[in-house]
Amino acid sequence: MSVKKISGVGKRKTSIARVTLVPNGTGQVTINKRSLSEYFIRPTSRMVVEHALNLTQTLGTVDIVVNVVGGGLSGQAGAIRHGITKVLLEFNADLRTILKPAGLITRDARIKERKKYGLAAARSRFQFSKR
Repeated sequence: MSVKKISGVGKRKTSIARVTLVPNGTGQVTINKRSLSEYFIRPTSRMVVEHALNLTQTLGTVDIVVNVVGGGLSGQAGAIRHGITKVLLEFNADLRTILKPAGLITRDARIKERKKYGLAAARSRFQFSKR
């Protein structure tokens, strides 16, 4: 008998997280073939990843397998949280009433602004001298 796996993608800044949810699991969260505490040393990053699971009380009931690439650790944590939220909604659509008010369904669209020609950076200009 095969176990039905649910997969989804989460994004934040330049990070992309491919998340797979295995129902009836032991509560393990594996990121790039490492445990959650091994991958994220900072407890704030671990809290961000587990946020959706804690809200929906599914932390010990499902296994999460994540493959994340790009960006830094903070962006990766946000991408994983977004991916877990999308997978949980596919797993159980009734969880939307819990996740929507918490603001977890919406993708955070803030990314680095591109550099424009004639400027030093995205918005900063070169130093002006009248003489």
